Amino acid sequence: MNVASPCTGVCRMNPATGWCEGCLRTLEEIASWSRASNAEKRRVLLALAARRQATETLQ
Repeated sequence: MNVASPCTGVCRMNPATGWCEGCLRTLEEIASWSRASNAEKRRVLLALAARRQATETLQ
């Protein structure tokens, strides 16, 4: 089963973090998503969860 993209359609890069404000991925993660294996995609999703927690803590 393919891992769905976390893209939310809000595509703005935050210059302070280097993350997309919508999905929290880096430009490298966004660019490589289509050719990444499902295991690699799951690793990115885990990183996004940690980033989300970090940003929620700062707010």
